[in-house]
Amino acid sequence: MPGSSKMLRSFHKRPEYLQAGSSKMLRSFHKRPEYLQALDRVKEWTRSRFKLPEDAAILVTEVACALPGCPPLETVVAFWTDADTRHHFKVFKPVAEVAPDDLPPAWLKNALIAIEGDGLECC
Repeated sequence: MPGSSKMLRSFHKRPEYLQAGSSKMLRSFHKRPEYLQALDRVKEWTRSRFKLPEDAAILVTEVACALPGCPPLETVVAFWTDADTRHHFKVFKPVAEVAPDDLPPAWLKNALIAIEGDGLECC
């Protein structure tokens, strides 16, 4: 069939977001601009609140919780102040609803250090 090998090549070609080295590969499945903007807002509020350097690693994600009494969606924030010092906190609402006042105060920074074996290794 004419053109069938071309069609097969394009069918088997990996989409751009799955190609190695693509920045899109690490993107969330939520691609709505307002969702991504909400993640960026919380990340910047965290950086500002805890006076983190521009190159500090900050992770903001929205997770579903199925435990009794837990909100259906919550926002989890983790940041590193040293290569091995991870801090974390949760906001019990979806990321789009998080406001600056929902973040812990700056003076709690050291209390947010994650302790190995505390059950929150995932976030």
